[in-house]
Amino acid sequence: MNSDTKVGSDRPIEERAAFDAIRYGSVWEDADVLCEALAPVAKGGRLLTIASSGDNALALLTLDPAEVVAVDLSPAQLACVSIRVAAFSELEDEALLDFLGVTPSANREETYKSLRTVMPDYARAFWDAHLDLVREGVIHAGKFEAYFSMFRRRLLPLIHPKRRVEGLLQPRSPEERRRFYSEVWDTWRWRFFFRLFFNRWVCGRLGRDPAFFEHVEGPIATRMLARTKHAFSELPTDTNPYLTYVMTGNYRSGALPRYLRPEHRGIVRERISRIRTLLGPAEKAEGPFDGFNLSDIFEYMSSTEHERVYTALLDSAVPCARLAYWNLFVPRTAPLALRDRSGPLLELSKNLHSKDLAWFYQSFHVDEVSDVG
Repeated sequence: MNSDTKVGSDRPIEERAAFDAIRYGSVWEDADVLCEALAPVAKGGRLLTIASSGDNALALLTLDPAEVVAVDLSPAQLACVSIRVAAFSELEDEALLDFLGVTPSANREETYKSLRTVMPDYARAFWDAHLDLVREGVIHAGKFEAYFSMFRRRLLPLIHPKRRVEGLLQPRSPEERRRFYSEVWDTWRWRFFFRLFFNRWVCGRLGRDPAFFEHVEGPIATRMLARTKHAFSELPTDTNPYLTYVMTGNYRSGALPRYLRPEHRGIVRERISRIRTLLGPAEKAEGPFDGFNLSDIFEYMSSTEHERVYTALLDSAVPCARLAYWNLFVPRTAPLALRDRSGPLLELSKNLHSKDLAWFYQSFHVDEVSDVG
């Protein structure tokens, strides 16, 4: 690592990466795991969440909070939240799935014309300038979705035929899944192309942003492959919305993210007015908060910056609040210097991570605030 990189890595991520385009058209973090982590503190409380595209902000409404504040550094990501809020507010279930891109539709632009009138000015201006993304379905609108699309279209056919991909997505017992993975799926082609496509260089440039990897040490593909084996062998594949999307390019009726499932759509629609968006860093949001979904934001920070941000978040937390967050490649936990104020719930974190359907994260953490003073 050269000296320029060392200097840059101590700067906030908003000074090192671009946030003017949609990076995530959908959220790639398991909302069920998140909601289980925050459920004890959510009902009637205020929740702060990294916005991303809004999927998990909406999923948190199923916990019956008083308010969900969706914060992001990216106006484009907040526009993704706003268009979902408008869609839930104005559309019934079938039209909602059509518009978002879950089911086929030739009328999305026409639907958007009715939705734009109930959207904030910044979101309306963004989507007016990106009608091509509206026509394709906004859940597919991000750089990360394009990355998976490239894998699915260009590499996956070189690895497995379509019937085998469909076989992966069939319901099986744990024993059958392990056997299918070891005897059918885990070929030399699979391992070779996986390591080729999911390495740091390709993922940084085509999927995320090179700046997101400044604090990553060592190869990432091997770690991702180990987590993939776990997900394909130990977790249900037929109901996994993230796996289904990667392999097919969309969700299916039996594999939908939490906010889009039939049993949750009405609840989300009823509580949609509880969503508020905020542009800026998470630690600038005005508390107090009972729960935090921090995504993997600590991944992009130096240890010093991590401790500074974590401290600021604690300052906006109520006693017994919970902080939930993921580690993709960089190990970040509650700073040791702050353990008198916040401690990790180790068993809960380990249990939730073991069933995380967005399988590529190396760990999931739930910390509990003990003292805000």
